[in-house]
Amino acid sequence: MTRREQPPRFGTLVTAMVTPFDAGGELDLDGAATLARWLVEHGTEGIVVTGSTGEGSVLSDAEKRDLWRAVAEAVTVPVIAGAGTNDTRHSIDLAATAADVGVDALLLVTPYYSRPSQSGIYEHFAAVAGSTGLPVMLYNIPVRTGRLISRPTIVRLATEVPNIVAVKDSTGDAAGAARLMAEAPGALQVYCGDDALTLPFLSVGAVGLVSVASHWAGREIREMITAFESGDVTGAAHLNARLVESYGFESCDDFPNPLPAKAACRIQGLAVGQCRLPLGASPPELEGEARRVIARLAVPALHGGGGG
Repeated sequence: MTRREQPPRFGTLVTAMVTPFDAGGELDLDGAATLARWLVEHGTEGIVVTGSTGEGSVLSDAEKRDLWRAVAEAVTVPVIAGAGTNDTRHSIDLAATAADVGVDALLLVTPYYSRPSQSGIYEHFAAVAGSTGLPVMLYNIPVRTGRLISRPTIVRLATEVPNIVAVKDSTGDAAGAARLMAEAPGALQVYCGDDALTLPFLSVGAVGLVSVASHWAGREIREMITAFESGDVTGAAHLNARLVESYGFESCDDFPNPLPAKAACRIQGLAVGQCRLPLGASPPELEGEARRVIARLAVPALHGGGGG
């Protein structure tokens, strides 16, 4: 069975969920369960918890454990725990904790700050994946980690480590993803890790998207993916045009992700609180921009024809 013939292991639209905090900055588990259910009701087919968007780097191990358990108990879609760190032994410990609380898979980010060689990257992922029976999604995001997981390294990992089954590709390189899928075992599934590049990645064989914009545009994104997969490329392009403003809103130098996503959640009545430092609270004008983006999303973009 080829990669495209296999159903997406974690669904076509996976949301990298924000982590709700209360007014005092403490973890809000009830809010997390509510948000997870709301996301599923609005198009999400899988949820990443404690990834970059979930502020995983500012959560304690105990908070991660409690959050993973709360979300896994709240929804029936796959829950993927962001258990990667730049410390291999620490990542192994987190992987064991995640398995104990009932998540469905792990997201393992490239070791950051240390800037290991490709050999070190391979050994890190092989060690963490080899310590668990859970399926593993590699998270390739060099803009955050300072290191690219090279194509040969991913191919070797997917070939030699049976439970490495997916990649969240946040490299921005659709051509590189196409080459990866041509060389990697057919069981490895590639997920686009950048909302704005969803259609290019789908066109070269990606099975879905790990999204931030799905916090406010989940139904529209699902509709776009469904249109593309059904052969309605023109319709998918028209839907993508409606989403362009959302792609630009979700992160910038002044308001990096997840500040905009949390603002969008708040104006939709979802209690997610503010971000913890070093991101900190967002200014009121960001909520105003979130309100404008969501309002304009409801207005179809102008185009010269119907789908087909």
